[in-house]
Amino acid sequence: FSLKLFFMICHIMQKNFLISIIIPVYNNEKYIGRCLRSLKNQSISKNLFEIIIVDDCSSDNSLNEIKKQKTSQIKVIKNKKNMGLPKSLNIGIRGAKGSFIVRVDSDDWVQEDFLNIMSTFLYLNKKLDAVACDYTIADDKENSLKVENCLKKPIGCGIMFRMQHLLDIGLYNEKFAYAEEEELRNKFTKKFSITRIPLSLYRYRKHQNNRSKNSKLVKKFSKKVRS
Repeated sequence: FSLKLFFMICHIMQKNFLISIIIPVYNNEKYIGRCLRSLKNQSISKNLFEIIIVDDCSSDNSLNEIKKQKTSQIKVIKNKKNMGLPKSLNIGIRGAKGSFIVRVDSDDWVQEDFLNIMSTFLYLNKKLDAVACDYTIADDKENSLKVENCLKKPIGCGIMFRMQHLLDIGLYNEKFAYAEEEELRNKFTKKFSITRIPLSLYRYRKHQNNRSKNSKLVKKFSKKVRS
């Protein structure tokens, strides 16, 4: 029983749903092209997923880079003013058509079987609420540095949720300028569960402009999650 045959069967089974990928973008012209190429080249059928980009009033050439990759799969939502990350994510989710929702950050990229494996786990296991894959930390030149366990060291991306569960918990808290993913996960796991897929399918890029480098604000909002 080959892996190829397995995926073919899954494609047939999955014909009645759509995956929505949410990508928030703010001044990320350097990396957004790589991100989109990795998503456009997924092994899953192209009619099974949509890519929703929410541009939060970028002042660089991010939109031009997006236009270079534009296909019918990609929908771009342009905020009229800078809304911040959690509100942009909520705008993207509310505009999504998918049964499954997954966030991918614009400076990261994914393996070609990312959507296929994640969605197959959720589709075939009706009792699973969300699945997360392990991830590889990479440097600015895309050299792999370290593989991380997604449950021991969780990040906000590479988690595929059932849409109805995200709506049930009220999506992202828009008051959290930082640690928004921690607040969402904390709220989600009080009612639902996140199951680990022990495969490194996501590539988390470390560079000098990562939001997570603002350690003071991250700690401040992380403390609010636990309060």
